[in-house]
Amino acid sequence: QVQLVESGGGLVQAGGSLRLSCAASGRTSSNSVMGWFRQAPGKEREFVAAINWSGANIYSTDSVKARFTISRDNAKKTMYLQMNSLKPEDTAVYYCAASARFGVTANEYDYWGQGTQVTVSS
Repeated sequence: QVQLVESGGGLVQAGGSLRLSCAASGRTSSNSVMGWFRQAPGKEREFVAAINWSGANIYSTDSVKARFTISRDNAKKTMYLQMNSLKPEDTAVYYCAASARFGVTANEYDYWGQGTQVTVSS
């Protein structure tokens, strides 16, 4: 089992920045790929970014590629999402997830955190 806990969400004005963290515990070695997803009210959960164990393989969705940076610190078992130049359309609940393989769809991930709310005001 893997437990994931997100933190760092909040309310920010458009153009501002936030850094989300995802702390992992449990059998993390067998679920070495970690990813961020988000879900806005009335919308489906969508992929944001993913990173493999070494950090050599990173993929981000086009809408955030120039603004968000995913990273991880394996010694701390923590993944991060640095979000800059935030827009109102980035408002959503952000979830971290873990998987044994690299993927961009929610059903490829086995473990999920409880989510953290990000609200961007205009």
